Amino acid sequence: MASSIREFEYTHADFDVLRKISRQYSGILVPDDKFDMFYSRLAKRIRLLGLSSFKEYCQYLTDHPDTEFTEFINAVTTNLTAFFRENHHFEYLSSTVVPELLKKKAGVKQVKIWSAGCSTGEEPYSLAITLKERLPADWDIKILATDLDTNVLATAASGVYSEERVTGIAEQRLKRWFQKGSGRQANKVRVRAELRQLITFRQLNLMQEWPMRGGFDAIFCRNVLIYFDRETKAMLAERYAGLLDTGACLFIGHSESLHQLDTAFDPIGNTIYRKARK
Repeated sequence: MASSIREFEYTHADFDVLRKISRQYSGILVPDDKFDMFYSRLAKRIRLLGLSSFKEYCQYLTDHPDTEFTEFINAVTTNLTAFFRENHHFEYLSSTVVPELLKKKAGVKQVKIWSAGCSTGEEPYSLAITLKERLPADWDIKILATDLDTNVLATAASGVYSEERVTGIAEQRLKRWFQKGSGRQANKVRVRAELRQLITFRQLNLMQEWPMRGGFDAIFCRNVLIYFDRETKAMLAERYAGLLDTGACLFIGHSESLHQLDTAFDPIGNTIYRKARK
C-alpha cells in the first residue's frame, strides 16, 4: 500500500521506532514483513487519539509509556488459539503427567500449572478440563494464566465464546463443561463456573519481574518463544526452569525449539521438555 493513499503519514522510520519500542518493553522481535500490519492495527488508535501521523504517535507513545504501551501492545500482538490446540500436549498431560503427579503428590493433593501467553483463554480452560477429568475430586487444581494483552485477558476471564469456537470439542465434553446461551447470548457458550474458579488470570510482561515463586508442576508456554531472539529464549527457559521441580515439564509451540540452547531441559519429543537438573 503506497503511503500516498494512507489516511496517516507512515514511514519506515516510524516503523523502526515502533518495533524498537516493542522490543525494548516486551522483548518481541518485529520482522520487516509486519510493516503493513502495524499500519492497519495502529491506524484506529491514532484516529482515536486525534493524531495526524505515525510520527506523532511515536512521540505520544514515548511520552506516555505507562498508559499507552498497553494499548500499543494490544493492537499489534497476534492472538491465535483454540481449545485443545496441539492436542498431543493435553494427551501427554493426561496419560503421563497426571499419573506421575498422583504418585508424587498424593500427600498434598494439589496441582499447579502456568499457562504463559494464555491469549483468549482456550488453553487454560483446556488444561482445566483435562485435569478435572483425570484427577480425583478432592484434588486442588490451581492454574495461573497470564498474557501481555489486557483485551484478550478480559475475554478469557469472562469464559464466553461463540459456538463456532467450540465446534471441535466432543459433544459429551461440551455438555459437561459449557453452558449454552439464550436470548442475547444465543449462539454463544460459557465455560462453567466449576472450571472458571480454578484459573487466575493476570497481566504479565515476561521481560519484567515475575511475582510467582515457583512450585509449578508444568508450564505451557506455547507459540510465545517464537517472538524472541536466541538470547531472550535462553533467558526465559532459565527462568521457567527456576519455577519447576526436577522432572517437571515445559510445553512449547509446534514451531519452537530449545535446540542448541544451554538449558536445564531435556527434549522428550513433540515439543515437550523435562527439567533435568537444578
